[in-house]
Amino acid sequence: VGVLIYLRQEGRGIGLFKKIEAYALQDGGLDTVEANVELGLPIDSRSYAVAAQILHALDIRSVRLLTNNPKKMEALRKHGIQIVDRVPLHIPANPVNDAYLTTKRKKLAHLF
Repeated sequence: VGVLIYLRQEGRGIGLFKKIEAYALQDGGLDTVEANVELGLPIDSRSYAVAAQILHALDIRSVRLLTNNPKKMEALRKHGIQIVDRVPLHIPANPVNDAYLTTKRKKLAHLF
């Protein structure tokens, strides 16, 4: 049994249109973090309070969380959800995504 919660927080919370602007900057050589900063936006403005509220409403107090992002784990814990296991998402590096994955690991502390 599992629960999938989709939160509309495109581009780490900056929205779809700003995400497209950030992509244009990335095409010009900036990484994903630098692009947000260049646009004057937060690096990651997502909130997981609604996800925690949904889990509480479903009477779910502990989860095995599929994520590479330690901030998601922190946020859910802060809202009273116990993380009993982190299930990593295995994303093989290739020429198209290698720099992106490196940025996520080095600048956003993602666990690969």
